[in-house]
Amino acid sequence: MDIVVFGAGGRAGRQALAEAGRRGHQVTAVVRDPAQHGDLPSDVRVVAGDVTDAMSVERAAAGQDAAISAAVDLSVPAHDFFTASSRALVTGLARAGVRRLVVVGLSSILPGASGAALMDEPGYPNEYRPFFLGHAAGLDVLRTCELDWAYIAPAGDFNHDGARTGQYRVAEHGDAASRIGYSDFAIALLDEIEEARHHRATVSVR
Repeated sequence: MDIVVFGAGGRAGRQALAEAGRRGHQVTAVVRDPAQHGDLPSDVRVVAGDVTDAMSVERAAAGQDAAISAAVDLSVPAHDFFTASSRALVTGLARAGVRRLVVVGLSSILPGASGAALMDEPGYPNEYRPFFLGHAAGLDVLRTCELDWAYIAPAGDFNHDGARTGQYRVAEHGDAASRIGYSDFAIALLDEIEEARHHRATVSVR
């Protein structure tokens, strides 16, 4: 497959590139400034792009079969970034004829054991609540679109030092104590791309 990865310079994006390459896919990595990412794999096509601009998304996605978004920008309000990026992805991918989108999500906004959002469960740390709410607003945009999309989140958080095990499992609900390494999380992202089920889903993995 030809897969375009937005936010390819971050931890999740880089591991998505690596996993896609491991499976033999052709990958286009979209970053703000390619000059800052000379360490990306040599067999990956690296292009400049802005995930919050529909025209930029359309150009980067032209000729692709599927898209992954692992993009984040901490320099602007989270609500502004995630709603703008979701709108641009929905519009730009549709114009490019790319229907399959998998987005790297956040467990805090998905249901916990109580059925309420994990961030609303008693004792959950909420110092980053504006960031959580920004993610939620971006997900709400996806819920109104006609793309074949999936929103995949770790059940709890990423284990930044986690070694690749080659395994993951789908969780019944969010769990603040759960951890998954970026490389194993990338396996879930690419499995979702390859299965290409025609559905709209939010999924936690651990």
